[in-house]
Amino acid sequence: MKRDSRLSDVLHVLLHMAHHQGPATSEVLAKAMRTNPVVLRRIMAGLREAGLVHSTKGHGGGWTLTCDLSKVTILDIYLALGKPTLFAIGNRTDNPDCLVEKAVNSNLNNACQQAEQILMSRFAEVTLSMLSDDLEKQFQKRKNTNTRKEKHGGKK
Repeated sequence: MKRDSRLSDVLHVLLHMAHHQGPATSEVLAKAMRTNPVVLRRIMAGLREAGLVHSTKGHGGGWTLTCDLSKVTILDIYLALGKPTLFAIGNRTDNPDCLVEKAVNSNLNNACQQAEQILMSRFAEVTLSMLSDDLEKQFQKRKNTNTRKEKHGGKK
């Protein structure tokens, strides 16, 4: 089963946009997502409707962030994307009168609802600014590792 990576893709693109000077074209952002610009524009439309990004057509146009990274959470992005399915687990519904099926479905539904509540709570805690800060730490870590390699002739 193919996984829905739109949330991860959009978070990826938003971080690129946050570190990009000026508007970023659909082509540039689609390349970062490894997708088609048409797919990117379709995905970004929900973010535009939520007031998180803005697009300008024409020469020098493109997508820009219109939000404060410290105030936008993963939950905000998830909602702007139309609440993509979180879990691929489904219930068996062949025999609704079967007591075993009812017991299994009831327990699976409860477990999935609890897991979704935990996930939504976590999504509400993590801001784009926090992701950006983590990105900066990763840049610094890579820079420090590369500097050490250069000092030691390519060896750690």
